[in-house]
Parts: sequence; structure tokens; C-alpha cells
Amino acid sequence: MSKIYMIMGKSATGKDTIYARLMKRRDLKLKKIVPYTTRPMREGETDGVTYHFCSDQKLAELTEAGKVVEKRTYQTVYGPWNYFTVDDDQIDLTKQQDYLIIGTLEAFTRIRNYYGKRRVVPIYIEVEDGIRLTRALGREKKQKEPKYDEMCRRFLADQQDFSEENLKKAGVRKRFVNLSLKTTVNVIAAYIKKGR
Repeated sequence: MSKIYMIMGKSATGKDTIYARLMKRRDLKLKKIVPYTTRPMREGETDGVTYHFCSDQKLAELTEAGKVVEKRTYQTVYGPWNYFTVDDDQIDLTKQQDYLIIGTLEAFTRIRNYYGKRRVVPIYIEVEDGIRLTRALGREKKQKEPKYDEMCRRFLADQQDFSEENLKKAGVRKRFVNLSLKTTVNVIAAYIKKGR
């Protein structure tokens, strides 16, 4: 049975790096799902690769067409930013193909409800909060125009979004602690293979 594996966790837990390394593994043969956002592109991001960057108008058109699987809106200090998944033929669960996507707990719940409980598997990444904050600060310093206020807002919002109560409610039990990137990637790869 084809599955959608969703990597999630608080900001600066290494999700993007873990995702990239899993996608490169030929033994896993995972297919990428590119999510959508209305937020501005960051340094080093590519449209259609990192996200499909689009306007609020394009989001409205996709919503009206019934193509939006799930959507989250964050009230940032720069205005509302939307992140969403679109039923745009990227996913075909009739084929023998597993998929990998990064998302939030809220997105996981909605995608699971849309595609089915047996088809959508959570991969929850954890890192100690002090390490996460240091990583987030280092990443933001590299931006041409650092947005420290938004970084802090995200850090605090993650505490609520990924609370133990919310994780339990969503049925997320398995956790992967990212202390060593190589080890974490290997453990997740073994978990994916075992689930096939």
C-alpha cells in the first residue's frame, strides 16, 4: 500500500535537512510532495522546489476549485502567511509509490483525514529547546534581512502547536530525537522500510 510519510516537529529541529537526506536515498525511492505558501521566498529557496510560492489570489482560486486539501494561516508580524497542500496530481496512491512531505501537526491531521489513516504516517522530530533556539538564531542571522521577531513568534507558537496534549490527540506516539543527523536519518529510513 502506498503511503505518505509526513515529517513534522517544532522549528529548527532539522526537518529540512532530514527531509533532503531521505529524499536522496535511492533505497527508499520516495517521491516529493511540494507544498504551497503565500509567504515571501527566503534566501536559498526555489519556487516549485522548496514550495510553490503563490499569491493570495491564486490561493483563493485553488480553494474555489476545491483543490485545497488543508490550509494553515499564521498571523505574522508581516501579515498573514498561508501554507497549504493542494490536490494537484502530485499524489497518486493507486501506484506503488511512497511520498515524503514536511508539515505541521495540524496539516498531518487534515491530510490523514483526506487520504486515510492507514495511508498517512507521522515522523515526529524532537530536539531540546535550547539547541532549537540556537539553530533558529543562526539560520536567521544568515538572511539578508533577519526577521528575529518572527523567529521568536514561531518558537513560542511551536510550544503550543506541538504540546503533549496535541500530539496525543493526533495519535503521534513514535518520536525521533535528532541528536546526530546521520543516526536520525538512518533510524527513520529503517522505520520507513519496516512499514512497507
